[in-house]
Amino acid sequence: MLKPFSQTGLRFLWISVVVFALDLWSKYQILGSMRLFQSIEVAPFFNLTYVHNYGAAFSFLADADGWQRWFFTAIALVVSIIILSWLYKSPRSEKCLPVAFCFILGGALGNVYDRLVHGYVIDFLDFYVGQWHWPAFNLADSAIFIGAVLLIIDMLISDKHKSESKPSSTSKQ
Repeated sequence: MLKPFSQTGLRFLWISVVVFALDLWSKYQILGSMRLFQSIEVAPFFNLTYVHNYGAAFSFLADADGWQRWFFTAIALVVSIIILSWLYKSPRSEKCLPVAFCFILGGALGNVYDRLVHGYVIDFLDFYVGQWHWPAFNLADSAIFIGAVLLIIDMLISDKHKSESKPSSTSKQ
């Protein structure tokens, strides 16, 4: 019964749980201590700024008529099911890919929770240079980004190993 949780990529699901819990905790801290659009300067390049994101990354489709809430929720749930299936099928020898997918899964589920419970995603991390502000984001988005970086690293490492293990095409005759 517990074998998949020790012998497959599912053994890293704890990462998803931690990401999800920290994301929810941080958002409820913001909800409990800040007003919408309130901004608190933390550093010369960083504010805590409480905003609602009705769209996806960079507020994509935020101005749509509300259908985007269900569209992005459905996409995240389908991707989550695919990730869980892949984790179940991944061998114990895999490490980087399951960790990457668990970061993505935890982040995706954190934002799905927001969409289902609030109708929008709570964002509050506001980095900027001068007057140029990066779109506000949250811990779930950060986890998704970390997962994507790990996927790229794994791809580069596995491509390097594949090219190193190929026999040389120039052979002595």
